Amino acid sequence: MNKLGEAAREIHKSDYVNNDREKLGLHPLSRIFITFLYLLLVVSFSNYDLIGLANMVLYLLFHIIWYDISIKTMLKRIWPVLLLTGIIGIANPFINREVLLELEYVTITYGMVSMVTLMLKGIFCVMASYILTITVGIGQICYAFQVLHMPEEIVTMIMLMHRYLMLLIKEVERMQQAYKLRASKQKGLQFLTWGSFVGLLLLRSMDRAQEVYESMKLRGFHGKMQTSFLKSNKRASIFYIFFWGIVLFFLRMIPIFSLVGNLFWKGTGQ
Repeated sequence: MNKLGEAAREIHKSDYVNNDREKLGLHPLSRIFITFLYLLLVVSFSNYDLIGLANMVLYLLFHIIWYDISIKTMLKRIWPVLLLTGIIGIANPFINREVLLELEYVTITYGMVSMVTLMLKGIFCVMASYILTITVGIGQICYAFQVLHMPEEIVTMIMLMHRYLMLLIKEVERMQQAYKLRASKQKGLQFLTWGSFVGLLLLRSMDRAQEVYESMKLRGFHGKMQTSFLKSNKRASIFYIFFWGIVLFFLRMIPIFSLVGNLFWKGTGQ
């Protein structure tokens, strides 16, 4: 199976496993609120507060273990975004060369610390967003957006993009297979054919979109997508918000890893 077929299979598979991972029956709004709070707290750290930022990984580890998320699969799916976030602070060591710590063979500068901090901020935010999406599901997230009175056009656009992304991938796969049958000796697409390939994909996508829209109208579509909603546990949702709200502020204010390190060094007598 090629990469396009594997991507379509993963999207199709995710539509059936999202709802099975919610063990507490939490309302999607509670998960979205805590994730948004987590993102704000992660971004609020100073560019040089690397030890304090390390506390926020505990939130990710808990949810990865609780929802039994494969770290290998997660990294495989989001590695392009992680790579992009990692490039953001790569110039900092060259801009800020002020020495922070000098070891025997290594000199650590403020630019190096800020580079790692910015990279971790991006990685943590992407991982938290991925965990929210894979455990709650696009349908539940769109339902929460409707509860928040987000414009229906935006909610409908998000749902359609997710639902028919697999159709677009399959369309690209068909075109790629047709190209290989006509040019079996070539590896990949030639540079000169990229423009015509993308143009043909646009035309085929427009035709397919028109067919999908007509079929939706025949089924009673009037400009509003029906979002699914699973019965939620109100008490568990409120407890989840208060519990993780307190925990996240605790992680933000107290450098746990620094305290543990100091206790360790005192315990060893060094």
